[in-house]
Amino acid sequence: MTTPILQFGTSRFLQAHADLFVSEAMEAGKALGPITVVQTSGDASRAGRIGALSAPEGFPVIIRGLEDGKAVERELRVRSVSRSLSTQANWEEVTRIFVDEARVILSNTGDKGYALVDGDTVDGVPRSFPMKLLALLHARFRGGGMPLTILPCELISRNGEVLQRLIVDLASRHIPDAMFVSWLTDRVIWGNTLVDRIVSEPIEPAGAIAEPYAIWAIERQPGLTLPCEHPCIKLVEDLTPYERLKLHILNLGHTVLADRWRGEGRPQTECVKDILANSAIRGELKEIYREEVVPGFRMHGLGDEAEVYVATTLERFLNPYLEHRLADIAGNHAEKVVRRIIGFQEWCPGVAMPRLSAIARR
Repeated sequence: MTTPILQFGTSRFLQAHADLFVSEAMEAGKALGPITVVQTSGDASRAGRIGALSAPEGFPVIIRGLEDGKAVERELRVRSVSRSLSTQANWEEVTRIFVDEARVILSNTGDKGYALVDGDTVDGVPRSFPMKLLALLHARFRGGGMPLTILPCELISRNGEVLQRLIVDLASRHIPDAMFVSWLTDRVIWGNTLVDRIVSEPIEPAGAIAEPYAIWAIERQPGLTLPCEHPCIKLVEDLTPYERLKLHILNLGHTVLADRWRGEGRPQTECVKDILANSAIRGELKEIYREEVVPGFRMHGLGDEAEVYVATTLERFLNPYLEHRLADIAGNHAEKVVRRIIGFQEWCPGVAMPRLSAIARR
């Protein structure tokens, strides 16, 4: 069986997001076809996951949380992955699939997925994901250059454009072929995407536990191919509103709570649902949303959307099954304050934000 979807990354997020969507779409006859999953890191601790992802019986995804205020729990079976490979052990086969079968490329390679490695080249098996992708794209170009859609799922604003600039720059330095560079910009579609689903726990050797809420917003452009049709996939004209809502409501709320957690020296094991069990803290977060955040969105014509997203976010935060530790959220706190809070203030000049300003000054 050919696999028109080639996925780089074996994360539990992708298992409970893209892999699940494609699996459900395949059952409805609305997917391009199955997926080949490729491990890019060479992490030996995840070696057992590779075979389990493509087991004939599939792998479990458990959905737990609140929907319309009611607790839900259901187990789904993901059967969209028909092959699972490693770039380290199966580079020739990965290259063949990339050249001959793939129509859509997915990636979720972690926080440092776009990082380069000193001395890396396109010869042999490159070490970094960007250089691996460059080598594979060059192989496809040499093999006939059929059009291709790349949908990165890394949490980077305008991720498709960022990845395109990186690959084109690498190509100009490592493969100085004007026709190849032109093909990269004219025949390869680099999609900007936004993904949002909290996937709280892995299931070994493959599978995950996730919240009910999920969205995969993909910015429309000519020639773009979707991996499937699914209610959680939204083809949109502009990703900006979705990015702002997530960054300055969901992520901002996390940072507000992490600031409180840090400042009060609260327990290391405390989760979002635990801190919000305190009515005073929960009330303060609601006031920040109501009096500072929603007015900022309203000045951009997004007030109604912000109110709906705030309600959804609070329901997600109160998910009784979600073990989302504040110690994890508090990582790189100062940088997150700049992006999520100070960035929001700069986007909404003139809107009074006394509580957010106090956090920004600390």
